[in-house]
Amino acid sequence: MKQKLVEANLKDTSSPQEKDLELDCSVAGYDYELPPELIAQNPAVPRDSSRLLVINSPTTATKTASLHHIFHDLLALLRSGDLLVMNNTKVIPARLYGYKSTGAKIQVLLLEERQHNCWLALVKPGKSFKQGAKIIFEARQLGIRDQKDFYPVKSPQLTATVIETDTATGGRLLQFDVPEGKSLVQLLEVFGEVPLPPYITASEAADDQYQTVYAKQPGAIAAPTAGLHFTRELLQKLRDRQINQAFVTLHVGVGTFRPVEVEDVTTHQMHEEWIEVPATTVEQIRATKAAGGRIIAVGTTAVRALEGAAESGNLQPFCGKTNLFIYPGYQWRVVDGLITNFHLPRSSLLMLVSALIGRQRLLNIYNEAIAFRYRFYSFGDAMLILPESREVGSR
Repeated sequence: MKQKLVEANLKDTSSPQEKDLELDCSVAGYDYELPPELIAQNPAVPRDSSRLLVINSPTTATKTASLHHIFHDLLALLRSGDLLVMNNTKVIPARLYGYKSTGAKIQVLLLEERQHNCWLALVKPGKSFKQGAKIIFEARQLGIRDQKDFYPVKSPQLTATVIETDTATGGRLLQFDVPEGKSLVQLLEVFGEVPLPPYITASEAADDQYQTVYAKQPGAIAAPTAGLHFTRELLQKLRDRQINQAFVTLHVGVGTFRPVEVEDVTTHQMHEEWIEVPATTVEQIRATKAAGGRIIAVGTTAVRALEGAAESGNLQPFCGKTNLFIYPGYQWRVVDGLITNFHLPRSSLLMLVSALIGRQRLLNIYNEAIAFRYRFYSFGDAMLILPESREVGSR
């Protein structure tokens, strides 16, 4: 006991820089306390009336405060020749409610299609769902279209069979019994609903309020929320000022909401997500940089798509999966600035943003946002990290 007391009283000789580096690699270094009432339950109306916290110099959150704006002020904050890169994924009605042959109720969240009409899904409750178990689903949204377009029966039902357990996610592989010539995605508008994140518990938002106005490619189970602030009118005004726009696709998965569970951040295994960075976007980025313009990613998903397509060292057109994990110390290849929402504690998204401007600095910014009563998470407010605000070492 005496020896332990002596050891506990030994002076810590670590320098502040060494302590910062230790915390950068520790999941505990990405924790913060958020008053529950600041978790936004509904989006701002109109979309671009949300608040925008602006980081515009290397001293922001260290010697100077952030700037407080409204989202449509982007018109004055960005420069002619800048390129906004946006994620055009579209959220699918991925939550389904069904029952077993016994009548017990079941909730299913689709994650990704592994083979034709065979989906990886989280099943709740799932412990009793072993190989061969069946789930029956009934239509939830009758009358929205001619049902013949979706299912050739009078009272549409859908069934799925568990064919395998997925150890990585704890989910199940479900083979859906779909009429010939149809795909499950075509039927989801009738049988499913758009899933909101678990921290949104009292929302009155319509489904289209959880989609970006430029959503095009179905496949996500969560929205790229930084893009929710844009209206069509704002996008047109930005184009009129030669603030250009390009698109990538990343289908957001359930890993977005899961905290990093290992203590040592560097050992975290990032979940895979499907991305596409088309040749047209690569050409726009190259032309923008050649002309002295800046690449502003709209959301962490756009960041991950761009940097994932540049893992070889140079940005190239890419279509496939990436498990790129970005945390402090990352060497940036494409992105100069970022528009993003406020993220969950201990999340990989918080670590990604920390890689851009520094972990402690980001936590200072979050504390400022909390003090000024900004709204957090998916339906919350946004922040703009301008390229001139980044530390030299993070570029």
